[in-house]
Parts: sequence; structure tokens; C-alpha cells
Amino acid sequence: MSAPIAVGLDGSPESMAGARWAAREALRRNLPVRLVHVWNWHPHPGETSDGLEAQRHWAQRIPREAAAELTREYPALEIVIDQVGGQPAAVLPVVAEEAELLVLGSLQAKGISGFLVGSASLSTVACAERPVVLIRSGETAQDEHQPDEAGLASTVTPYRDVVLGLDLARPCDELLEFAFDAALQRSARLRVIHCWKLPSAYKHRDATVGSTPESALVTQQSHALTEMLRPWRDKYPTVELIEESVPGKPAEHLLTASADTSLLVVGRRTSHSPIGRHIGPITLAVLHHCSAPVAVVPHA
Repeated sequence: MSAPIAVGLDGSPESMAGARWAAREALRRNLPVRLVHVWNWHPHPGETSDGLEAQRHWAQRIPREAAAELTREYPALEIVIDQVGGQPAAVLPVVAEEAELLVLGSLQAKGISGFLVGSASLSTVACAERPVVLIRSGETAQDEHQPDEAGLASTVTPYRDVVLGLDLARPCDELLEFAFDAALQRSARLRVIHCWKLPSAYKHRDATVGSTPESALVTQQSHALTEMLRPWRDKYPTVELIEESVPGKPAEHLLTASADTSLLVVGRRTSHSPIGRHIGPITLAVLHHCSAPVAVVPHA
């Protein structure tokens, strides 16, 4: 069997939103879905084997009921259910290794556009060797698509753009291939955003004037982005590509772009630091404040 799209389930509405997104992604890729419930059992003093079995039976309802709901909504979907004992932060990275990608639901913060990302999810993103996608609660199939001519939500209109945040100083094939594949599967445009820091000597000059050192720098950075993407244009000739090379803070530009995207793709370097694995500040900011689905792709 092909590697599945794995989903971490805990019985919450946000994890079910993740399961529905995973179902749609699996159908796009012609892959099965693996619904995984991590059961962290804490025995009570004096608890009998009957009590343990009752807890186990109750916990098994979570993936079973999720599978039944997905089968009703997506009858063509192949579903595998599983229950694994242990701590989610330890189990989920292992689940990710056996999957094409891992999907986790995340509660949307009230009053702001963003995630309440729990410690288990952050630990999984920091440790997983496969892509991890975070889905906010309330995410629907219509959110992935452009509104119709009347401005109403739809599932038959074209997909919104896939957005990729790219660092030209540290490019990687895994990140680029994931983003191009995601756009290809959706027949969507791929919007690549490269942000760079304006040298301090230019900060108090007017960068809008035509022939200035600043405009030359803009041209240089834009040309570098085009050259970086040239072989990928050739590999994915049917993917419409939009290149944006802009000065400023990457997280701010990516969050602005995410307001009209079906999927935001960012990277996470897998190299170890003296304090262990971690999530970079740009990716962390995106995870906490983006309202669209976010795919975090690990790379060397």
C-alpha cells in the first residue's frame, strides 16, 4: 500500500477539520488516509482490568466515529484506523515517518486570525522528518476555492493560490517540489515569495525613485529568484508561477499573502543545534498567526 496521509485525532472539532482536509488531500493524490488516535492512558489507583478495557473501548470510538463520518462524506476514500499508546509528542513524529505527510488540527484563537498551537503539535513540527500540515478549526472545502461570480463560497471554482516562502540563501529541492506538486494537484497558481533585507545604508533613501542603487538591488534580487526557479518551470510547465521578490520581513509578507491562499508552504531546517531541534522564527510566527492551512516541510 502507498504511504498514506496520516491524521492525528483526539476527538476535538479541530482534529476532525484536519481529518476532512486530509481526506480531500488524499483524494487529490489517490492515497489512503490513516486516522491515528494516540491514547495516553493514566490508570487510577485500584483500577481493575474491566475499567481499563472500558477506557480502551471508549478511546477506540474516536477513530471509528471519524472514519464513519469521512466515509459518509467521501465514499471513495480508503481509510485505515489505528490507535497507538503513548505521549502524542513522542508518537506523532513516528507516525509522520510512515506517511506521505501528517495532518494536525489546531484550535483557532478567538478574536484573531491564527492558531492556538499546542506543545504536542509544536514538538511534532520540530521533530518530524516528513511534512506536517496544520489545519485550523472551522476550515472547510470552500475555503480552498475562490468565491463564485456572486462572491459566494464554492467548491467548484478554481483553487486559491498555493503560496511558498522561499529563502534564496538556503534553497532546497524538498520544499520546492512539495509546493509545485501541491499547486499541480490543485491546478492552482504557485505564488513564490522571496523576502530580503534592505541594507542599512539604504533604509533612509527613497527606494521608489527609478534609477537608484535600491532599484538596482530590487532588479538583482528578482533576477536571482527567476534563475532559481527556471529549472522548476521546466519541470512543471503547466503550473502558473508568480514570482515576488520584496524587501521586508518574511513573516509579515507571508501572513498578508495567506489571506487568499489554499495552502501556505514554509520550510524547517533539520540540522541540529546545541539545544536540539527547533522551529525557526519565521515558521513559528506563521504557525501562530496564519488562518490558512500551513504545510511545514523539513529539509537539510
